[in-house]
Amino acid sequence: MAPFTFDTPPSLVFGFGAAGRIGEIAAARLGSRVLLVTDAGVVAAGLVDPALAALAAAGVEVVVFSEVVADPPEAVVRAAAAAAVAHGATGVVGLGGGSSLDVAKLAALLAVGREDLADIYGVRRAKGPRLPLLLAPTTAGTGSEVTPIAVVTTGAHEKMGVSSPVIIPDVALLDPELTLGLPPAVTAATGIDAMVHAIEAYASASPNNNPLSRALACEALRLMGGAIERAVHQGHDRAARADMLFGAMLAGQAFANSPVAAVHALAYPLGGHYGVPHGLSNALVLPHVLRFNAETVPAPYAALAPHAFPQLADIGEQGRAHAFADALAALSARCGLVARLRDVGVEETALPHLATDAARQTRLLVNNPRPLHEADILAIYRRAW
Repeated sequence: MAPFTFDTPPSLVFGFGAAGRIGEIAAARLGSRVLLVTDAGVVAAGLVDPALAALAAAGVEVVVFSEVVADPPEAVVRAAAAAAVAHGATGVVGLGGGSSLDVAKLAALLAVGREDLADIYGVRRAKGPRLPLLLAPTTAGTGSEVTPIAVVTTGAHEKMGVSSPVIIPDVALLDPELTLGLPPAVTAATGIDAMVHAIEAYASASPNNNPLSRALACEALRLMGGAIERAVHQGHDRAARADMLFGAMLAGQAFANSPVAAVHALAYPLGGHYGVPHGLSNALVLPHVLRFNAETVPAPYAALAPHAFPQLADIGEQGRAHAFADALAALSARCGLVARLRDVGVEETALPHLATDAARQTRLLVNNPRPLHEADILAIYRRAW
């Protein structure tokens, strides 16, 4: 077995009602003055008030920063860090979807004042220290609560990532209750996003691809493959919501240590230029990237397929890999997601520009099991259009 490194939060709390413990955990781990990072949608859904009550009951003074938006720009990250400094925060809580959790990570880091955002994009450039950090997801998708990654929109359209173990939180708090009110479209897009994390982690060409990440990816796909349609169409199915949240977390642990690849690289420009939600961006390009990879590297997809779709177990390797791509496309459709780039407003004339942007995502493309160049990316976009 080749050497590898596996990083994950030192403490994980999971279960229905777990959010009720946020006060006691924060008081013990984050100190007496906390910045709570979230977004307006989470506030409107009524998920912030119980957290504030629990924190107040534990004697924790809280300031809420609720200005997070999807694909957060640098200005939002800097504003959150400034809010932490102004409050004299001793710790940070992130409550929300992936964008809120990513902003919370960076606010905890930047509030200390040792590093600037412009200097930490890339892998292991952020050194810390940071404020103590607790993350509580309200969607079953990004796995941000267990990853060393935060994604920021820079300039008008480009996304950049901060990837460093220093921003892995001290506590990941997962309460499926917080996901019961998610609309079907959000449940579907974030769920497919989480499945992509598992798939790309398992197949990653990263030198740190490891047996622990692969085992977690398999279990994540087993859970989510059996639960996603129930979670989408029967949103108050508690077992389905629990499986989705736990599966998304497992997938997050997997790709945190065996990084994602071309699906994400091709998805990022769709979000940057067209505002397509990240999970839907992944779903739009997923089957086309898998078919491209499976032409020369079918083995990982053939191995994964039966975990999500047991009916594929008896097909030969090459056929199973392609059937896996087809089954994922059909699953997205059954969950109500559109299938073509044109369906989200992408013009055919824009595809070359998108391919150029995606080709710049070298941090991700280097992990793809099959090398691909800008011409390959353009061909994939054309198939997806």
